[in-house]
Amino acid sequence: SAAALLVLAAAVGLAVALGLLTRVPVNRFCAASNNRTGFLCDDSITCVPASQVCDRVSNCRNGEDEQEKLCGDVPHSLPGYLVFRCSNPAYWVYADQRCNGMNDCGDCSDEMGSLAACPPCGSQWWSCSPVLYEYCSCVPRRLCRDGVQHCLSWSDEYIC
Repeated sequence: SAAALLVLAAAVGLAVALGLLTRVPVNRFCAASNNRTGFLCDDSITCVPASQVCDRVSNCRNGEDEQEKLCGDVPHSLPGYLVFRCSNPAYWVYADQRCNGMNDCGDCSDEMGSLAACPPCGSQWWSCSPVLYEYCSCVPRRLCRDGVQHCLSWSDEYIC
């Protein structure tokens, strides 16, 4: 029976090597810096932020974050966890750009509403209706009291 197991193991190994048996897909989801969605490299240690996948710069030692299979038809070839679909179906952003304070979708759907499900402004942000299209419902606190109106209510200059 040991010989039969050895022959069976060799046959399975050969079939996998020849691509006759499909391999179980590798789960590459990970949490990158600031708990943002990321892509796990083959080393099972390096977590590349979603927006750095398919950017023509290899962040994984073996370059798996830039492989044709992954990057051949972006965003369709990307795993779903790396992509956030904007409210306008023609647009998408990388998942780590959701809830980052910036209007990446162009219509704020990556920062506001049920699709994004973002938490309230963090401690580094001031909640208001921004003047600049680049922000959605929060402006960076570093812009407070800088002599420039960033909130419709001017609260970034008088209250913040």
